[in-house]
Parts: sequence; structure tokens; C-alpha cells
Amino acid sequence: MLDLETMRTFTKVVECNSFSKAAKLLYKTPAAISYRIKSLEDSLGTQLFERTTRTVSLTLAGQHLYERCCQWLAWLTTMPEELQQISDGVERRINIAINNLLFDPDAVADLLVHFKERFPFTQFNLTRQVYMGVWDSLLHGEFHMAIGATGWESLDNMINIYPFGEVSWEFVVAKNHPLTRINGKLSNDVLRNYPAINVEDTSTHMTKRIAWLLPGQSEIIVPSLKTKVACHLKGLGIGFIPKTICQPYVDKGELIKCDVVNERKPSQLSLAWKKANMGKVMNEIVGLFRNHHPITHPFLKNIDKKIS
Repeated sequence: MLDLETMRTFTKVVECNSFSKAAKLLYKTPAAISYRIKSLEDSLGTQLFERTTRTVSLTLAGQHLYERCCQWLAWLTTMPEELQQISDGVERRINIAINNLLFDPDAVADLLVHFKERFPFTQFNLTRQVYMGVWDSLLHGEFHMAIGATGWESLDNMINIYPFGEVSWEFVVAKNHPLTRINGKLSNDVLRNYPAINVEDTSTHMTKRIAWLLPGQSEIIVPSLKTKVACHLKGLGIGFIPKTICQPYVDKGELIKCDVVNERKPSQLSLAWKKANMGKVMNEIVGLFRNHHPITHPFLKNIDKKIS
């Protein structure tokens, strides 16, 4: 009903918008092309083309079939290489969660370019997660690896860990914020008068963590670290920002460091990956980080205390 030759004939008619033009390109007679398409429509019990004396156009059913035929023909073209890649131990799909603290769009793009050149038939899915959302994606989702799992110890004996180092935090406020006019260490009683700016933990199965929030303090939830910095700059609230991120703004006088009674401890981050079914792609990613390949450096730029 829908053999390879029929699919090629059908798609060529669509692309040429003409039976006669398609026939010329396929070295067939227009009658042969017309007969094959009519036989296809009869076998499907569905009209695929609207015909006039000069042109043909797709029906909605024809449009759907055309999209599917293009996918099938493309897959048939690459199928031998794709099967060979799978036979060689290359994963068909890799899902990677990236901690919000380490997420960098350019770094992600460069990593994808690197791997799509080497493993063109592997499908990559990379997402940004916050706090325990990183571990959640590994333990309760279909993710194979996490760049920036919290902690230096695995939460599961089926997941390997390679520690990166620590992200240090600075308590900062906008240059004109009222807190900048107070001398000495700022007490919790003073701080709770101003809203905390936080990025919400993306975990859905594990207990969410709150970055920093005092009892009785109001909170503003934002979608990303970049948004949190913007809110600090506009004086909307207070809180801790990674040292490497806030330092340029501190140097320009746009953000001011403040001493607070309870400093935030550094965040320990690691590369984490599932031991089961590791193929060539997973092994290479782990190798890139273990060997400190330059392509991994942008992911680690916010880690100011690295483990060598």
C-alpha cells in the first residue's frame, strides 16, 4: 500500500505541485504517476490531492501523509549509519540536567556542537534544574547525567559522583538600598524587613530547599539566577548571589556587599551519572570533565574553589 517507490512518487508530486513535472523527474509517464497516486488513494480510502486541470494541491490528509513520508524517507536514508552507531555502543538518547548555578547557554551550545559532530544520531535533551531538582531528575526522572548535582556524595549507590568544587556566596544589595547605611553586621531582625529574592527549587518528588529565607520574611520567587541578579540591581530585595557572578557588579559599585550574622555556606557541586547502560557518549562526557577539557571550563566558571 505504501512501499518505498510509492512514498517517493507521492512526495515528488507534492514538491513539484504537478503530476507531469514529477513524472519527468522520475522518468515516468504522467499516466503512470497518476495511476500510482490514484491506487494509493483507493487503498487508503482517502483523497490526498485536490485536482484541477492545471494544478494539484494537498488535502489535510495528504498534508499529514506528506509530513510522515518525509520523516520515513529521511530515516531510511540514515538508517544504516544509525544502526551501526547503536551497534558500536553509542546511546540513542542522552538526557542531561544542568544546575542553574552552572547553566550557560553558550557552553550548552558548544557541548552540543561537539557531540552532534561525533554522534549525529544521538538525541540530546538538556534542561536547567534548581537545587534538589537536579537530583530529582536523576533519581525519579529519565535523566542519565547531571552537571552540578549538589554535594560530593551520591544519594544512590547506582549513581557515580565526580566532585567539581564549591560555589561561594556573597550577601549583596543594590547600591542605594537602606541596608547600606547600617554599620556593622546586619542582624536577622533587620534583614527580615526586606523581601528575599529566590529561585525556586524545581524538585517535584523530593523535598524542596529554600536558598535563604528568614522566619517571617517575605519572598519573591523568580525563574532564574539571571532574573535574581536583575532584581537585586533594582533594589527589589536582598539575599545571596554566587561570588563570581556578583563580583563584577560589586567592582562597578552597582551592588554592595554586606556583613550578615549568618553567612551562607559554600555549595558543593559534582558531576553525577548513572552507572547502568553507559555507552560511548556518557563515557566521553565524563572523560571531558575528568580531564579538564576546555569545553567544560564555561560550566565551571562559577566554582571558585575547585577540586584539582
